[in-house]
Amino acid sequence: MTSLAFRSFSISSEPEILDDVLKPDRNLAVWKRDNNSGFDAVLDNAPTDFRFTAPKSHLPDLLPSKMDAHGFVRSATRTAFEADIIGLATRYCTLLSLNELEVRLELVTTNSCRKWHSDYVRARLISTYVGQGTQWLDGSDAIRVKQGLDPIHVHSMKAGDVGIFKGKLATNTPAIHRSPPIGGSGETRLLLVLNPPEER
Repeated sequence: MTSLAFRSFSISSEPEILDDVLKPDRNLAVWKRDNNSGFDAVLDNAPTDFRFTAPKSHLPDLLPSKMDAHGFVRSATRTAFEADIIGLATRYCTLLSLNELEVRLELVTTNSCRKWHSDYVRARLISTYVGQGTQWLDGSDAIRVKQGLDPIHVHSMKAGDVGIFKGKLATNTPAIHRSPPIGGSGETRLLLVLNPPEER
């Protein structure tokens, strides 16, 4: 096991690290996964974004139908992709004691959410399956950005990493993050976002 915990965030190669986001002195927990690549094929046939809210128990039935409706071609890769999302959703709901959740699957090709910000939620799960991962700041650089200064060090999640970002509804020091600027690069990011229902 590799683990680092400093300032307001925790990082580990073990999935249990996500539980750290519940600690009062943590606003971000990142599970670093090295075996979650190879999902590029789910972007074949130019699928489109979608979001929906559902009871966690209905997700195994609803997710495949949503993916069918939005152009995701059925394949062994897609089956593995769906299973991974359902696994993350189950862990997320257990962590936050949720009976339902909002699922958002987004294809990003622009500089969407390129500004440093925090979210108006209790805690949001973010994972990038294809392309560059979400960028985030530690406590000292978050203060610099609040003061109108540029950050000194920008941390970046990789494809497959899972982050749970504590938001403004849970703390006065929420996790500060942004989407990596990719406008004009031709890159497509495939992004999963899980929220508590009615929190975005």
